[in-house]
Amino acid sequence: MTDSRNAEHYHDPTAAQAMQNCNRHFAIVISGKMPDLNDMIKLAKSGRGKYQPYAREKVRWTQEIAWECKRMHIPQLRRASVKIDWREPDARRDPDNIAAAAKYIMDGLVVAGVIRDDSQRYVTSISHVWHVDKQNPRVVVEIEEG
Repeated sequence: MTDSRNAEHYHDPTAAQAMQNCNRHFAIVISGKMPDLNDMIKLAKSGRGKYQPYAREKVRWTQEIAWECKRMHIPQLRRASVKIDWREPDARRDPDNIAAAAKYIMDGLVVAGVIRDDSQRYVTSISHVWHVDKQNPRVVVEIEEG
């Protein structure tokens, strides 16, 4: 899967094809719903002044993302652009609450070695889109080098 948006600016088909081939593009899919900000706050508060329940949940999701990246054999990228497509079972949750789970996703990319760090030095952009899919809720994470 290549990003043809960049290639549209070139009139020379050879140059456009060369540009498409230089951007490595990968995708992982996480089944179901990820926790939102409200879930995270609830877990943090349930630790009686400690953050163990939240920390356990963060480790679980971070490891799941990392495992999926390793399963897909995604190599380390110099810099990455990340697009997160949240496929929710309904439209009840607020987009800003849902997007909080991006922390787990980005940390999972680091743990898997896909990016060295989730700082601006290695991540050029993070974008989000939301859709409703009652039959198959999931999160699709697209990672492109560049």
